[in-house]
Amino acid sequence: MQFLSDNAAPVHPRLWDAMRAADAPDTPYDTDALSRELDARFTALFGRECAALWVATGTAANCLALATMVEPHGGVICHAEAHIEMDECGAPGFYLHGAKLLLADGEGAKVTPESVAAVLAGITRGVHQVPAQALSITQASESGLAYRPAELAALAALTRQHRLGLHMDGARFANAVAFLGCSPAAAAGPVDALSFGCVKNGGMGAEAVLLFDVEQAQRLRYRRKRAGHLQSKGRFLAAQILAMLDDDLWLDNARAANSAAALVAEGAGERLVHPQEINELFVAMTAPERAALREQGFSFYDWDDASVRLVTHWATDLDDARALGTAIARL
Repeated sequence: MQFLSDNAAPVHPRLWDAMRAADAPDTPYDTDALSRELDARFTALFGRECAALWVATGTAANCLALATMVEPHGGVICHAEAHIEMDECGAPGFYLHGAKLLLADGEGAKVTPESVAAVLAGITRGVHQVPAQALSITQASESGLAYRPAELAALAALTRQHRLGLHMDGARFANAVAFLGCSPAAAAGPVDALSFGCVKNGGMGAEAVLLFDVEQAQRLRYRRKRAGHLQSKGRFLAAQILAMLDDDLWLDNARAANSAAALVAEGAGERLVHPQEINELFVAMTAPERAALREQGFSFYDWDDASVRLVTHWATDLDDARALGTAIARL
């Protein structure tokens, strides 16, 4: 009974079907019919013009998007627990040719206008310090919490005031939209770029980089090629992304994952470190309690000395989720 990560989830059958259907001769790289369809599909989904490019990983999606905003001497403000800071092995500095991450605070791994302003206020020595050129936020956050539209609007107003690019790491964007019950546009806010996650939501190996500043698209295409992410048979990545959008499969999968997490949360009760909003839970637990759960057949990651992380996905067995919730309640 596995609650390790949504990265470990199976690929959704409809994506396999789409890739098999794409297994016919077409033009290479991103000139095929499926890849050329992405811009229009995402423009319709978000209600504003965007350019959509596929890449293979979320790390590449985040860093290539930020590379369109930040110069080598610049900086990206992000939360101290953001994925680009904690889990990408220095990839932002690599892709951005030395640009620095400027770390902000905030409860639940969410930055606030005040915490971002505090970072900006510390940049006072002109050419001697790294200038902030972008803000990167994660929807939903590394603590499994979603930014509300009003929070996004406040952050966007601050970035406009200081002429910062605004990037959103949307590895679990679908789960945030499903929780918020709003439109994708409202859950994204007025961002300049969005890493639209698919792999955690039933994909095999495709993420979408969405640029709402479409004039940057050609620049990103060169950077994608230089980074080794221009796949010759790109139609198979495009096929996955389009299948995810068809009939809102991306939202159905996210709702299923969130619902499974809610069953676990019922049993966790007051042990929850943060409220359950998406498919990611942090539960206070001692070492003997963790061992007791593992002896019952549950697998999960230790988060820190005081808590564990439990993650559900689109194919999580609801009986397993109920069983885990019950087992936690009995600890």
